[in-house]
Amino acid sequence: MFLRSQLRDGGRVPASVQPYFFLSYAHTPRFGAGGPDPDMWVERLFRDLCSHVMALTDLPAGAEAGFMDREIRSGEGWSERLGAALATCRVFVPLFSPRYFASEMCGKEWYAFAQRAIHQGALSNQPAEAIVPALWVPVPPSQLPGPAERLQFNHNTFGERYVTDGLYGLIKLRGYAEQYERAVYELAKRIVRVAETVRLEPVRPLDYRGVPSAFGPAGSGSPARTLHVTVAAASRHDLPDGRSPEYYGDSALEWNPYHPAAQRPIAYVAEDLVKNLNYQTSIGSFDDEAGHYDSKQPPTRPEILIVDRWVVEDEHRRQRLAAFDQESRPWVHVVVPWNRYDHQSRAKELELARRLEETLPVKMGQGRAACRAAANGVANMETLGQILPQVVEAAAQQFLRHAQVYLPAGNSHTERPRLLGPMGMSGPPAPPRAPFPPDTPSGHNDGNDSNDTDRGDADDSES
Repeated sequence: MFLRSQLRDGGRVPASVQPYFFLSYAHTPRFGAGGPDPDMWVERLFRDLCSHVMALTDLPAGAEAGFMDREIRSGEGWSERLGAALATCRVFVPLFSPRYFASEMCGKEWYAFAQRAIHQGALSNQPAEAIVPALWVPVPPSQLPGPAERLQFNHNTFGERYVTDGLYGLIKLRGYAEQYERAVYELAKRIVRVAETVRLEPVRPLDYRGVPSAFGPAGSGSPARTLHVTVAAASRHDLPDGRSPEYYGDSALEWNPYHPAAQRPIAYVAEDLVKNLNYQTSIGSFDDEAGHYDSKQPPTRPEILIVDRWVVEDEHRRQRLAAFDQESRPWVHVVVPWNRYDHQSRAKELELARRLEETLPVKMGQGRAACRAAANGVANMETLGQILPQVVEAAAQQFLRHAQVYLPAGNSHTERPRLLGPMGMSGPPAPPRAPFPPDTPSGHNDGNDSNDTDRGDADDSES
């Protein structure tokens, strides 16, 4: 409770209760009652890493060198303790294995930590990469989800045998004790170097049980899905009379509604947030894309439209948005950022909100049904990170409903056509996979597109 109250009240958490690193791993089931615990080798690795980190740093006696969640997953308060550790640790260390990327729980841990790094990067406009992966069991590149595949990390510096056998092989096989010690020591040095370089700040803990998985819903080997982010905003060169240029850049993609608290344009923050959900993401300007939509064609991907309310002050843009709203494109969902500390926006809030409702009545109604905060006004960057997974899920659900149906190859007399995914499904799936064209990665579908999370202006903190 002390840790939660410190973060909630805006205080700094004492270093003695911040774990230096978080070891994330997939539990291995026991074979037979009373048999040896297969995770005892992970515990040994954890103890060795903690010993090296204590030797390599000036952490005081009693400080938590590391954190692993083995003891608390089935205990009381495990979610709160896990969330607090992910919110305060300095480095995240995932143990790569095929089982790891098939684990929803491991994907949640990754997502929660990466979300924190994205948020800090948005505030500073500096990279805040503090994930140091370790090979427990070597994983083919084709089985890595997008967030893991994008990590820039050279495992070869830990030794040749480490790359071919992983830490599990080194710790289990006779004759490799020296190689194991070298790999663990090099890993500990990398953890310390990243912690000292990045300096990731603690944040308020997320509710671990409610966060999505960074690996997507399908588990190990799932190809990344695609999503497009479009920004409807002006540039600093064509602003309405009297509008301050400090929130804008040379193009719509440089619009930064949360200036000066945030330094990174919202298009690129949204791109990072969506990638953290295992999507391949593209971004574009509504000015460049308007007129290229064809509502008669089936969709190829879900889309998010990020709208600056000030665009309704430009009659040409307002008319293009109104025309877009009349097209039947329910797989495009709207997000409306709204900085209450922008005095010009605050002064015209009612007028601009009314005009946007009149311009986009269909999209605003659809967006409000999926996530009220997204349409009513997203108050800050932290809230954007909280609501965007819900908006992405709603857009993906609509995409699944309207995507083109493909008949199974060689079977044109099926009574009820099945929907084929990019891998070409065979047999009755449970649950059914998503209906994507052969060249389009599969979508996110958990059967729930009606959650209504109204965080918007209710969360007025600037992190």
